[in-house]
Order: sequence, then structure tokens, then C-alpha cells
Amino acid sequence: MNHLPKDPVMLLSYVNTQLRDFYPSLSELCASLDVEQADVESALGAIGYVYAAEKNRFE
Repeated sequence: MNHLPKDPVMLLSYVNTQLRDFYPSLSELCASLDVEQADVESALGAIGYVYAAEKNRFE
């Protein structure tokens, strides 16, 4: 996750915006950015957010 925001709140904003505007799923976003999905989910899980696939966003 070297090129993603380090701050979890900024990461949340960035990822949700990318999901809303460009990617139909978290797996496609992670593949495109060459990051591990588990790392993103872990970082955002640490601040209480989980990926809601049916809404394609972290809540």
C-alpha cells in the first residue's frame, strides 16, 4: 500500500471514491492498484469499517 494514503480516514475516503467512480468491486480496485485486498480491509477494519460488497463501499 505504498502509494495509498497512510492515514486510515484518508484511505477510507480515497478507496470509497475510487469504488464509487471507477471500480465495480474492491477486488478490481486492488488488482488495478497492485495492492493486497486483505491489507486494505485490515487497515480500514482497524477504524471500524468493513467492505459492503452489495453497496461497493466501506461502511
